[in-house]
Amino acid sequence: MGRTYIVEETVGQYLSNINLQGKAFVSGLLIGQCSSQKDYVILATRTPPKKEQSENLKHPKAKLDNLDEEWATEHAYQVSRMLPGGLLVLGVFIITTLELANDFQNALRRLMFAVEKSINRKRLWNFTEEEVSERVTLHICASTKKIFCRTYDIHDPKSSARPADWKYQSGLSSSWLSLECTVHINIHIPLSATSVSYTLEKNTKNGLTRWAKEIENGVYLINGQVKDEDCDLLEGQKKSSRGNTQATSHSFDVRVLTQLLLNSDHRSTATVQICSGSVNLKGAVKCRAYIHSSKPKVKDAVQAVKRDILNTVADRCEILFEDLLLNEIPEKKDSEKEFHILPHRVFIPLPGSTVMLCDYKFDDEPAEEIRDHFMEMLDHAIQIEDLKIAEEINTACMSSSMNSQASLDNTDDEQPKQPIKTTMLLKIQQNIGVIAAFTVAVLAAGISFHYFTD
Repeated sequence: MGRTYIVEETVGQYLSNINLQGKAFVSGLLIGQCSSQKDYVILATRTPPKKEQSENLKHPKAKLDNLDEEWATEHAYQVSRMLPGGLLVLGVFIITTLELANDFQNALRRLMFAVEKSINRKRLWNFTEEEVSERVTLHICASTKKIFCRTYDIHDPKSSARPADWKYQSGLSSSWLSLECTVHINIHIPLSATSVSYTLEKNTKNGLTRWAKEIENGVYLINGQVKDEDCDLLEGQKKSSRGNTQATSHSFDVRVLTQLLLNSDHRSTATVQICSGSVNLKGAVKCRAYIHSSKPKVKDAVQAVKRDILNTVADRCEILFEDLLLNEIPEKKDSEKEFHILPHRVFIPLPGSTVMLCDYKFDDEPAEEIRDHFMEMLDHAIQIEDLKIAEEINTACMSSSMNSQASLDNTDDEQPKQPIKTTMLLKIQQNIGVIAAFTVAVLAAGISFHYFTD
């Protein structure tokens, strides 16, 4: 028996309302959450069309060879940045004017694997062996309204399709639980003078990898308590007259504690390296994660929080570097420091749900651009007054020096007098292929969290 997908009714309405407008097909993403028993789909969004596609795909008999995988996968990657902890791109859908044929299923299969590869390529974390490895493909025939739902194992490129159940339910995520935390970061990344051939993408990931291990190995307090990972997250909550657990609040406060000292059986060594500069990341990061309310486990909640912390820091760094590249901001002279404000996180409520999606905004970027970007990426209209900007002060400091010297510093506490403000241009057209080569290298990272009492 295949997996069961419980789907928010509004997703079904959204799919039914998609107008092919003379095109042979429309494809898009399915967003939700996995669990051991079943998966939940709370949102669907079509891939925004290219201008040239609007002209070329007006023939009903056009083949799926015209499906632009690069465009679709880049859209999936951009959307993945807008998902808080606990939410994933669960698969892809396609709506066609033709009956199901092998070429449609094969195209869907290729697209699903390509999307998964695109989303995973820059993550600081890996899926565990216990997690669900199946992803869904949904084909809907616009003329007959028939639905064909199948899953594939993403760990097996040669896996065959398995049938799956697709069931609608109203108010699916209206009672989901949220977990919120604020993480204070102070990350120092030295830039080696001996390795200057890495791309910025690789450097950033290398520099954050050691910090990511600290987050993974941290202790997580939920409402001030350390709970056993196999316990029910709602354990201790009041029960209704029917015996169902009722959460006194949909929100949980999470604190992150990281180890300051290694165990006695671990040896600590200092590394001296010749550096041409460094990157410092400082500030407070607002994190949110969501989990279904059907007997959620503590370990699943903590895992969702961890991944949101790692994702949002990595995403902000990448968005900043993309922005510097797109706007061609000139580098400072040697021995000078550059200060850049990392983008703030903006939360956007999902109608009829406790879940909030997110986006990123620079200080000088108008709210209208965030609204338009949300519409373009997720195909849902929002009101500017619904945007909730997290109050954060995040600074990226990049300094370099012609005279290479050994770097043993942990942080640079100097604050920018006049931070360079940049404009984020995250339209999908501008982001495809935007990650170009930068000749800097990141070899190490160090962190310090301040959740301990003096």
